[in-house]
Amino acid sequence: MDRSSLTRSRRIAPFVAVAAAAALTLAGCSSGSGGKKSEEGGADASAGKASTPRMTVALVTHQSPGDTFWDIVRKGAQAAADKDNVKLVYSADPNAGNQANLVQNAIDQKVDGIAVTLAKPDALKGVIAKAEAAGIPVVGLNSGVSDWQDLGLMSFFGQDESVAGEAFGKRLNEVGAKSAVCVVQEQGNVGLTQRCDGMEKTFEGETQVLNVNGTDMPSVKSTITAKLKQDSAIDYVVTLGAPFALTAVQSIDESGSKAKVATFDLNKELTGAIQAGDIEFAVDQQPYLQGYLAVDGLWLHKNNGNYSGGGEQPVLTGPAFVDKSNVDAVSEFAAKGTR
Repeated sequence: MDRSSLTRSRRIAPFVAVAAAAALTLAGCSSGSGGKKSEEGGADASAGKASTPRMTVALVTHQSPGDTFWDIVRKGAQAAADKDNVKLVYSADPNAGNQANLVQNAIDQKVDGIAVTLAKPDALKGVIAKAEAAGIPVVGLNSGVSDWQDLGLMSFFGQDESVAGEAFGKRLNEVGAKSAVCVVQEQGNVGLTQRCDGMEKTFEGETQVLNVNGTDMPSVKSTITAKLKQDSAIDYVVTLGAPFALTAVQSIDESGSKAKVATFDLNKELTGAIQAGDIEFAVDQQPYLQGYLAVDGLWLHKNNGNYSGGGEQPVLTGPAFVDKSNVDAVSEFAAKGTR
């Protein structure tokens, strides 16, 4: 079944629940750093491992150095690779041109499939076309829900960031927020822009956007601190990643502001901060599931001809809210590095 023969529907079902089909025994594999690198994760022999021929999948993301969010994505991808007899080759670079070069490297290595994030889709359009011309199936994950079909990808696994942003804005209305600042850690990232734009669309109060350098956390803290000192009306700091939420808590303390913090994305430290009352709530897009489904989707396509989402719809992994009412149920998995 040729991908180009599929009808490219534009309809998106906003809150699709996704479940893994099988229980997994995990041999935890996690990266401690990002940046310009290429690493391989081998599949250990274990119960339930696929007997299908060995294949190689390249996972290429826009991870910035030190961004632990991607450790969770990689852990999910590696779990699927271990199960599916897949050699997983991971590489990352926050610079879109460099990320395109990493995709080209995967093409040159003649991998069996490529999973790629589309934070800056225009920069990847040409190299994705080259992959498809070489007969290498490509799926998207995490970033690019609005662009994956235009770029000809086979499937997409992630969150509709506009929908997540709109849900976030409605939640701010429910908690009585009046003035929120949306902190963007990477300018030009379409997914982050969509989050703030979606929030502004539904939030009835005032929305401001604050750009920070997400690769320099001391600078992030000082920029947020200065903003809070300058504008005492801000009652919610909205961050777009867990590490930035934890930094924003420090900024509030330093500035003497009475603002509260809410965020997109989780990690184990953030679930603890919600339990402690330092963070009000978070939106979880389930990055582990994104990595797992991307690799598993490529394996299913090679061995069974399957198209996840029918090749027409994205497979949505979020959004879901985590707050004090349900954080205890999530924290167990966050501690394992899977949420």
